[in-house]
Amino acid sequence: MRAFRILAATLWVAAAHAQSTPPLDEDALRAFVAQQVAANGAQVTRFDVQVGVVQTGGLAPCRRTEPFLAAGARLWGRGSVGVRCTEGATWSVLVPVTVRGWGPALVAAAPLAAGTSPGEADVREQEIELSREHGTVVHELAQVRGRSLSRALAPGQPLRLEQFRATLVVQSGDPVRLRIVGTGFAVSASGQALGQAAEGQPVRVRTELGKVLTGVAREGRTVDVAL
Repeated sequence: MRAFRILAATLWVAAAHAQSTPPLDEDALRAFVAQQVAANGAQVTRFDVQVGVVQTGGLAPCRRTEPFLAAGARLWGRGSVGVRCTEGATWSVLVPVTVRGWGPALVAAAPLAAGTSPGEADVREQEIELSREHGTVVHELAQVRGRSLSRALAPGQPLRLEQFRATLVVQSGDPVRLRIVGTGFAVSASGQALGQAAEGQPVRVRTELGKVLTGVAREGRTVDVAL
C-alpha cells in the first residue's frame, strides 16, 4: 500500500516498574498496528501510536508474546491491544493504546452556507487528523454530487458525508411537468407537487384534471410517471 511506504510511526512503552513488565515484541506490535490501520480502509499517510502503562505484577515470566485485537474492536483513537504469552506461560493482558492518523481530505476553502452544493473553487485538499473526525470525511466532490450541506461550514472545516443531504429538485406546491409513459404512448402534462423530493425519489402530483399520480422526481421540476 503506497500510503504506508511513507508511513511515519512512533511507539513508546512505559511501565511502573521495568522488572515487572513482560517482554513485548515491539516490532510485532508496530507491524500489528500498521496492519489494523490499513484494514480500517482510511487513507492514512502517517500515524502515531502511544502505548500506555501496563501493570504486570504477578505474571509468570514469558519468552515470547504476540499482539491480538479483541473481536469487534477497532484500533483507531483510544482503545486497547491484547498481548498474550505464546511461550513460557498462558497469560494475556490488555495494553491501552492511542492511535492517531493523518491523511488528505477536503476542507472548506471559504465559508459555506447551509443548503449549498460546494464546487471545486469552494474546497481544498488538506492533511487533517482523521482519527479526530466522527464520521466519513470527503476525499472527492463526486462523493457528494447531487447533495447539499445541512449545516454551514467555516473555512478549514473538513467536509463529512454526514453533513450532506440529497438536494431537493421538487418542493411541495411547485408547478411540475409530467412525463407520462405507458404501453405504446408517452404524453406530457402539467401538475402540482404534493410533497418534496430529491432526484430519483417518489413524489405525489395532482394533475390539472384533479387526478393524483405518483412519479419519480427529476431535475428541472419534472416528474416521470409510468402507467
